[in-house]
Amino acid sequence: MLRPFPRPLSDANATPGGAGFGDLPDWDLTDLYPAPDAPEVGRDMAWLKAACRDFADDYEGRLHELDADGLLDCVHRYERIETVSGRLMSYAGLRYYQNTLDAGRAKFMADLQDRITDDTTALVFFSLEFNRLPDEHLESRLQADERLARYRPVFDRLRAMRPHQLSDELERFLHDQSTVGAAAWNRLFDETMAGLMFEVEGEPEALNLEATLNLLSDHDRARREAAAHELARVFGQNLKLFARVHNTLAKEKEIEDRWRKMPTPQHGRHLSNHVEPEVVQALRDAVVAAYPKLSHRYYRLKAKWLGLDRLQVWDRNAPLPTEAARTIGWDEARDTVSAAYAAFDPRMAEIAAPFFTKGWIDAGVKPGKAPGAFAHPTVTEVHPYVMLNYLGKPRDVMTLAHELGHGVHQVLAAGQGELLASTPLTLAETASVFGEMLTFRRLLAAAKSPEERKTLLAGKVEDMINTVVRQIAFYDFECKLHAARREGELTPEDINALWMSVQGESLGDAFDFMPGYETFWAYIPHFVHSPFYVYAYAFGDGLVNALYAAYEEGLPGFEEKYFAMLRAGGSKHHKELLAPFGLDATDPTFWDKGLSMIAGMIDELEAMG
Repeated sequence: MLRPFPRPLSDANATPGGAGFGDLPDWDLTDLYPAPDAPEVGRDMAWLKAACRDFADDYEGRLHELDADGLLDCVHRYERIETVSGRLMSYAGLRYYQNTLDAGRAKFMADLQDRITDDTTALVFFSLEFNRLPDEHLESRLQADERLARYRPVFDRLRAMRPHQLSDELERFLHDQSTVGAAAWNRLFDETMAGLMFEVEGEPEALNLEATLNLLSDHDRARREAAAHELARVFGQNLKLFARVHNTLAKEKEIEDRWRKMPTPQHGRHLSNHVEPEVVQALRDAVVAAYPKLSHRYYRLKAKWLGLDRLQVWDRNAPLPTEAARTIGWDEARDTVSAAYAAFDPRMAEIAAPFFTKGWIDAGVKPGKAPGAFAHPTVTEVHPYVMLNYLGKPRDVMTLAHELGHGVHQVLAAGQGELLASTPLTLAETASVFGEMLTFRRLLAAAKSPEERKTLLAGKVEDMINTVVRQIAFYDFECKLHAARREGELTPEDINALWMSVQGESLGDAFDFMPGYETFWAYIPHFVHSPFYVYAYAFGDGLVNALYAAYEEGLPGFEEKYFAMLRAGGSKHHKELLAPFGLDATDPTFWDKGLSMIAGMIDELEAMG
């Protein structure tokens, strides 16, 4: 029951290393539990075991007998179990991601996961039996009690799985074996990645993955090239292992999807996101059609700025020649993001403030720490925690703005309660990308020269390309990989070929691809942790571009509408949430609005020369 840890891909947020960025905050996890061996952990584990047993004793085989009051009580008890188990696993998971190489932390998380999985096996009956209730039976209960009716979105998502539900015995089996299935392969991937070290030519000591990826944005082209070749070398040495992880997880998914009669490998993700497949397909098609006017055009422009006939992969995230090399201290990053949030609405900065002062952010790059960044909501009775790997560059400031946006969203949605607070991934990226846009627009307005404006615009365009174009290319890669795996085992070379089939198409004709780049699929965590997650980034970016346009056009009451959308959490469908802004993601032309904003920025950059 450990919730997923959404993390922007390191590939999309690479920043060069540096020093002198001040004292970086560490997590204080005591708001969850004082220590792994604290009596509170034992108390909650004992309560959870008894609560799961009692829940099954009281309700298994009896859901159809419950009136509205009885069903409401049942839901409340289930929600409390979710809260306690979520608190335990959040604590264990956050400690683990601070140092994935610490055997004690790994054991604590694994043992806790095993115990919680064993205890919650007693609850498997609930969704199965609930989905066997006739529609008219459930509807009569919902109409009889408004307090129960507010859980309708939860029930709708549960019942969307009815066509894919297996027998009670099979569902219990899948639940029981979950800790030695995908979860175990996820841990193997995480621990392997955290343990990789890279001997980059010219660097005084070996670097971990995060620091090596960050060199891909260094001003010095020789350092970027050396980092790219070393990444390829180390990935190549470990490619058989990474291919085994992907083969196993894709096959496991194919087997379960087949048993559940899922029409496509992506269908389960669409169900969990509460989004229609045709909406995702329209997004994907709009972005792919826009490749020529977005990434292809921009990278040709970038090659000219860098004085190159052709770009190499290590030039993709290179800073512009006019961009000053400087380290942004933590205090400046905090003040920049906080001021941007406050300028939009002081309440937004107020919600963000405790993250900086109460140990809710872990920012430093440390041995064994998971790469990338995420905001984890924990449970609604506590608060979120943000993880960064801060290295003092402009993209790190944008990553702070992004993850803090998640945090603000999670704080606001907590009022919905445990079952309704969780936002589908498609909307979960809204507040994060909006936070980035607020920060970017504030910096752009303060630009003191045309060159500074050009640098900021180019940085934002690259971030948007990484968020939209790259993520849709990643989505296409996953679609191809899962389709190919259904035909048989994939060799590392097979997966390499699938990766390269989307790279040239998405990045364009300005690039040459060095030998070894075909292995760079290996380190993307979302392919392992959350298949088909990546389209949520493109969804969020397109949605925010349309939202921000409404804000700039002076839509009356925009701020109140925006806060209401965040407070709603997962209690409303995206169509209902966007209606107050005059937006509709099911409109096939919707995505063109956001893509046109990116194209407009490239137009301005072209005009600057």
